[in-house]
Amino acid sequence: MDFEQARFNMIEQQIRPWEVLDSEVLDTLALIKRELFVPPKYAELALADLEIPLGGPGQIMLAPKIEGHFLQVLGLKKSDKVLEIGTGSGYMAALLATRAGHVHSVDIDPAMTEMARANLARAGITNVKLETGDAARGWAAHAPYNAIVVSGALPYLPDSLLMQLAPEGRLVAIVGEPPVMTAQLLTHSGEGRCNVVGLFETLAPTMKNAARREAFVF
Repeated sequence: MDFEQARFNMIEQQIRPWEVLDSEVLDTLALIKRELFVPPKYAELALADLEIPLGGPGQIMLAPKIEGHFLQVLGLKKSDKVLEIGTGSGYMAALLATRAGHVHSVDIDPAMTEMARANLARAGITNVKLETGDAARGWAAHAPYNAIVVSGALPYLPDSLLMQLAPEGRLVAIVGEPPVMTAQLLTHSGEGRCNVVGLFETLAPTMKNAARREAFVF
């Protein structure tokens, strides 16, 4: 398979049409070889417009256009410290690490952590710290963060997660429950307030142990 031609097609036919036009983001998507981060049996689908299963229930790689869109709206700088919740295969962590200074990536499944460790080493990415644990409500150990990425869906964004953003920090996540989920960008505007922008509607597996609002009982 000609992965370089497939990568070019991914960028030009999937990602640009989703209004991902930042040249530095597009360069990052061209640089990081997505095929190194998928299970071998899915290698020929690595650059296709679809989610790729990673093993267990709900463990997937998001479609490339969603990853590219997230990377663009975060507007990362080399001085930024980033938290990724849901490491998966390590691909999103690799993208983030290429744009930011340091990435802390946490997954609840130790098998995913080890998969990502091997994939990141193969790709030569050295500024990602991988940890195993439940970060659905955040990961306070290294807070505050300039950016937080949730690589999955949350029914709602808990306050504990928002409180881990630095001033002017940004957070992207897919929020809601099936059949209605929306990708959102939140920007910390100071004094505990956040500005929220809806980006697009989509669906993604809900993060394990994600907080849910209590239902009203009449």
